[in-house]
Amino acid sequence: MTATRVDPELLSELKEYGDGQVETCFNCGNCTAICPFTSAEYPFPRNMIRLVQIGGAEKLKQSIDPWLCYYCGDCSQTCPRGAEPGEVMMSLRRWLTAQYDFTGLAKKFYTSKVWEIGAMVVVGVLVVVIALLLSGPVVTDQVELNTFAPVEIVHVADWIMAGMLVFFIAINVFRMWKYIMVDGMDRKVPFSLYITEAWQIVLHLFTQKRWAQCEEDKEKKNWNWIAHLLMVSGYGLMLVIIIFFLKWFQTDEIYPVWHPQRWLGYYATIVLIFGAGRSIIGRIKKNVQMHRFSHASDWIFPVLLLLVALTGIMMHTTRYLGLPLVTYYTYIIHLAFVAPMLILEVPFGKWAHLYYRPLAIYFEQVRAKAKAMPVAETQLASAD
Repeated sequence: MTATRVDPELLSELKEYGDGQVETCFNCGNCTAICPFTSAEYPFPRNMIRLVQIGGAEKLKQSIDPWLCYYCGDCSQTCPRGAEPGEVMMSLRRWLTAQYDFTGLAKKFYTSKVWEIGAMVVVGVLVVVIALLLSGPVVTDQVELNTFAPVEIVHVADWIMAGMLVFFIAINVFRMWKYIMVDGMDRKVPFSLYITEAWQIVLHLFTQKRWAQCEEDKEKKNWNWIAHLLMVSGYGLMLVIIIFFLKWFQTDEIYPVWHPQRWLGYYATIVLIFGAGRSIIGRIKKNVQMHRFSHASDWIFPVLLLLVALTGIMMHTTRYLGLPLVTYYTYIIHLAFVAPMLILEVPFGKWAHLYYRPLAIYFEQVRAKAKAMPVAETQLASAD
């Protein structure tokens, strides 16, 4: 029999990641009964709460249950003990993000406002200093953004940043895979299953379709899903533009209003402002369950998104108005918000949920297929 390692400090540690009242839960199972995503294989939130109560940190690391929860809030609203199971699941997602991260930065950011905000400020200031040191001639009789900030240099910086992101994300995803698919499995998984089920990642990353199944109220359900999908699409489009198509977007040529370059930029800006603004207003009003409790990371992410979109609009406007100095300095401020959002939030912060969740659904399907196969067959397939 394999011994189970128990962490007596887990309950107090989890308190640093959210506001769930795990200690008040007496495991009645109401939260699991009301959740539309639970099953015999994944009876959350009850099983997750129980693991926290008994200090089962290793079992929690091997679990995908927190990622299958979309925080509709039904479990918290109907909990007879006020244990806030939905918030417990949110806390566990933050905690798992910290466990996957080999650098320890995610833990620092989630458990210390000083660390997270301080890191954002440091990266932002560093970007401003580098931008000023590497900037070209300041042309004042007309707007020449690519003279002030040569796109070739900026593009190289983008690719360096992208390489860093790929490095950190790849290692963290590998650690997630090891916890779930190696440590959490009692048999080897055939490599072929990873290939045949890979479409699950693409499907859930680009459609966010499980959001549409999260609530019983169809009108509310569809609206939350669409709002989240729009924000994800805007963020993804912005990331693709920055890394792959910067030379097309950072140009001194003024395109006509019907040009796709302008409409893609307008779309990304509009949906980012809508999504970020909706999130911020929701957390101010606290009129829905998922916004009742707000961790620092829940504020920093949408605020950064909003600032990136607004400074982008300002730069676009001053460029068309022919205001050179204002355009250049607004551009630097814009970079000072973009850089920390990408460098820190993507691998270590809340944005990481956007790829950990589709990966968890993918692992869920691979595990199910592997468990349905005879043990001898999985061993043979793994050997091959």
